[in-house]
Amino acid sequence: MASSASTRGIAAIVGVGPKLGRSIARKFAHEGYTVAILARDLKRLSRFADEIAREEKAQVLPGMVERGRGTLLFSGCSASLNGIAGYSELCCGKFAMRALSQCLAREFQPLGIHVAHVIIHGIVGAPRGAVASTSQQRLLVEEQQQQQSGGRDVLMDPDALAQTYWYLHIQDRSAWTQEIDLHPSNQRYI
Repeated sequence: MASSASTRGIAAIVGVGPKLGRSIARKFAHEGYTVAILARDLKRLSRFADEIAREEKAQVLPGMVERGRGTLLFSGCSASLNGIAGYSELCCGKFAMRALSQCLAREFQPLGIHVAHVIIHGIVGAPRGAVASTSQQRLLVEEQQQQQSGGRDVLMDPDALAQTYWYLHIQDRSAWTQEIDLHPSNQRYI
């Protein structure tokens, strides 16, 4: 989805789903950016991570380099840092994405492009106060039941996560963050 051209710039969000990606897109659109969203099937991530990243780099980065400013934000998860039994495809893709973000940061930050990798250690829930379709309502009820078990907030609010993405985007270039870990406040460590 793309809106008409904006003087603020273009935000390309890759991997948009009904939760986090959607909230990030909404936040950037709300702030006056033209938003381009792309969605990919997670199962294909490890196979196509490098290809997708190269395509996005080919489409988005030249304009950013020409303007001497821009932001490229990658979404990772616990699998970006640690192998997880039974999730080798996901881990390989997320490891590769983290490495790609580091390479792009070293290559493009001197040209004014902020590149950061956001590691989300938790389950992204539905936005608080979201209006959902019938199937989404069923999932939301299940998530809320899971969230209420034990009296803890176990789901991360995608709107709150989107605030962090926005902060990374507006960060002063004299102190750019290259990687950030986000955890729910009550995360249980094993």
